[in-house]
Amino acid sequence: MSKEIEILKNENSNYINEIENLNVSLKLSNDFKEENENLKLEIDALKKIFLKFSNSSNKLDNLLGLQRCVFDKAGLGYEEMNNVKRFNNFFFKKNESNIICNYCGRL
Repeated sequence: MSKEIEILKNENSNYINEIENLNVSLKLSNDFKEENENLKLEIDALKKIFLKFSNSSNKLDNLLGLQRCVFDKAGLGYEEMNNVKRFNNFFFKKNESNIICNYCGRL
């Protein structure tokens, strides 16, 4: 009878150790699960932020692409063809200057 009691005590202690190990494993598993959920929430938040930045980048590229040239005055009532300078004579004949004496008035 005492052998049976000893065997049962050993079995009981083994089961208690196994239960403690399972409790520790369960606690670790719950901690990992909670950490995993927190990381998923953080990833979702970062994806939203990154999406805003990528959309902003695309919008900025569109704005820069829609810019007009500095010299483009269309839409301001400016008629381009009326203000074009046309040069007909590029070279002018040089008038020979005659030196005149201011005192006597001769050439």
